[in-house]
Amino acid sequence: MRVLLGISGGVDSAVSAYLLKKKGYEVIGIYMKMYEGYHDENLEKIEYLSKKIGFEYVVEDVREEFKKEVYDYFVKSYEEGTTPNPCAMCNKQIKFGVFMKFLEKYNCQKGATGHYVRCDGEFLYEAKDKNKDQSYFLFSIKKEILPKLIFPLGDCLKEEVKEIAAKIGLENLAKGKESQDICFIENSYIDVLKYHFNPDKPGMVIDRWGKKIGTHKGYAHYTVGQRKGFRLFKSHKPQYVIGIDAKSNVLIVGDKEDLEKRKVFLKGVNLFLNEKIFKCKAKVRYRAAKIPAIVKMEGKSKAVVDFKKGVTGVAKGQACVFYDKDKLLGGGWIRGAKK
Repeated sequence: MRVLLGISGGVDSAVSAYLLKKKGYEVIGIYMKMYEGYHDENLEKIEYLSKKIGFEYVVEDVREEFKKEVYDYFVKSYEEGTTPNPCAMCNKQIKFGVFMKFLEKYNCQKGATGHYVRCDGEFLYEAKDKNKDQSYFLFSIKKEILPKLIFPLGDCLKEEVKEIAAKIGLENLAKGKESQDICFIENSYIDVLKYHFNPDKPGMVIDRWGKKIGTHKGYAHYTVGQRKGFRLFKSHKPQYVIGIDAKSNVLIVGDKEDLEKRKVFLKGVNLFLNEKIFKCKAKVRYRAAKIPAIVKMEGKSKAVVDFKKGVTGVAKGQACVFYDKDKLLGGGWIRGAKK
């Protein structure tokens, strides 16, 4: 069986290729040029790996699609005062969107990536390595492609992946640095935004009642839950960003308890089950704890999530993701919340 494997030149995709080959698959690596970056350097690594492990590879330029679906979305989100999740969007639109279209082109029956997640063809599950698990970022991929996916690293710990790499003569990859979270950001996301609008325009900080109590250095520097980086006129107990008004360049701040929300409103909901109302455990950030909740669908793509207790750090534009133990049930994009 031919498998199309997304390959980057890093240790995870290299070991994925090795494990697939070991299981008897014919591996075709695909390197997708997604942004203006270090492609020559990456392709040199892939050329070496293809000979070392034994697989063919192809190169596809998807920079136009990436700019439209991921990069432009990233910039627009900050312009509108929301907090984007470019990795989740990239998985939906590019790594498991555009990528799947290449299966037929290269006569492959399955698609594979080096993501740390497990799949049984019907659902996705958290990876064995909970510190590396990426299921949260895969909530929005289409259910119908799950039978075609393989995740070779789902049952591996990161240390085991490095050990395999060293064992097959890839010591340099095993000792290499982890890749950064957002591929098109070299230093700071603010540097990216400066090409499109002025993120450093100072503005006012107001409290819940609209009283001006301080100043900030530009709303794009902040996200909900942040308590540093802005200046208050008088000494207060710690104040936290509880809202962002991009049009007025205003930060709304409040006490820590003001961050707690019990009801979260979603759009763009994607589910791997057919229920309209169901119990689950949900989280509103990648590293956040899972909290018991009830999800109620409103139409095809909107939902209300009622949490059993208050959750903090609920930011418009981020993802709220649902689980049944380690099984991924789906999720949606946060459009609002209230106590």
